[in-house]
Amino acid sequence: MQQDRQLFEIIGKERERQLKGIELIASENFVSEQVMQSMGSVLTNKYAEGYPGRRYYGGCEVVDLSEQLAIDRLKKLFGAEWVNVQPHSGAQANAAVFLACLKAGDAFMGLNLSHGGHLSHGSPVNFSGLMFRPIAYNVREDDQLVDYDQLESVARAERPRLIIAGASAYSREWDYARIRKVADEIGAIFMVDMAHPAGLIAAGLLENPLKHAHIVTSTTHKTLRGPRGGVILMGRDFENPWGITTPKGEVKMMSALLDSAVFPGMQGGPLKHVIAAKAVSFYEALQPEYNIYQAQVKKNAAVMAQAFIDKGYKVVSGGTDNHCILVDLRTKFADLTGKVAEKVLVEADITTNKNMVPFDSRSPFQTSGLRFGTPAITTRGAKEPLMSEIVEMIDSVLSNVEDSKIITSVREKVNATMKQYPLFAW
Repeated sequence: MQQDRQLFEIIGKERERQLKGIELIASENFVSEQVMQSMGSVLTNKYAEGYPGRRYYGGCEVVDLSEQLAIDRLKKLFGAEWVNVQPHSGAQANAAVFLACLKAGDAFMGLNLSHGGHLSHGSPVNFSGLMFRPIAYNVREDDQLVDYDQLESVARAERPRLIIAGASAYSREWDYARIRKVADEIGAIFMVDMAHPAGLIAAGLLENPLKHAHIVTSTTHKTLRGPRGGVILMGRDFENPWGITTPKGEVKMMSALLDSAVFPGMQGGPLKHVIAAKAVSFYEALQPEYNIYQAQVKKNAAVMAQAFIDKGYKVVSGGTDNHCILVDLRTKFADLTGKVAEKVLVEADITTNKNMVPFDSRSPFQTSGLRFGTPAITTRGAKEPLMSEIVEMIDSVLSNVEDSKIITSVREKVNATMKQYPLFAW
């Protein structure tokens, strides 16, 4: 069979883009060669609806081993009693929790999307906002930290069935214990979406939400540095509070509801090659050097945040506790939108994304902010001194968005710098 040269030429171009540029999107990372090898393995050929030992297809005795390996490693990594490694994405994991815990029209709480919340936590164009009734809690305007007083008062007044902690663009630690307390008071399920800080949590650098939440979801990429996918975890299993029973009249455990919500509720056959790659990434996360890497991610983010502040930018909440930095451009460039800033930085081979900031004066399509993250650049071996250099280059571009010569000069510097930080062995 002839090679599809057109497609592989496109892949080659993307490889070059990743090699030459500075990757600062907070939700992206670079996986290891063995993660990529497992994703491109013969496991992609196997259909395996169901769970290990309980499949709807024959010939699953081998892939059962790989999925069980992923399950066992993920349990060990986070101290979980139960996990499901089949969700195709973090949004799919969240959807499964909604299916297991809510009925159409039920109320739930999540962080305001314009204050850093995620699409699947209540956007009106997402299943979460279309099928259920989202109630937002906010960050405070003065310090941009979660307003727990408001969260508590709204939760007591509205009595949602589910409360979600977690965000897409929030750089601070969460008070999980306080949210669990109010959830218990009103009889709500407490879910944490730890998709962004999962790797830092695995390394013990941030609070483990499994100690407090009923249910935890995550992606496996981002800081966790695995393949693109999702997982669901519980620190301990518990009887479902809705009184749902088996055909024999036994009360179903929440694990059974969640398993059923993933398959057959939300998905069909699991992606066995991706689950194998998840198992590899969990193995890597259990190694001592992984903690060193995560500590560097956190150090790099702190240095980058301070470098932005030193250059006159407003960093939302005044800094970061994790891998993420949210910059409000308005204090330095009143007329520069996040959309334009993202575009000119990409021209300089610096990749980031436009992002709403709390109490933004612009639309989600324009935005007043940029979101930065350090997981990918840290995977390439970068340390604190390079963070300051990167901010210098970013500032040079943003200060001269219409000067093609300066943008070209910065791009050349980016490309030369990244030659010192190899990425692929092939």
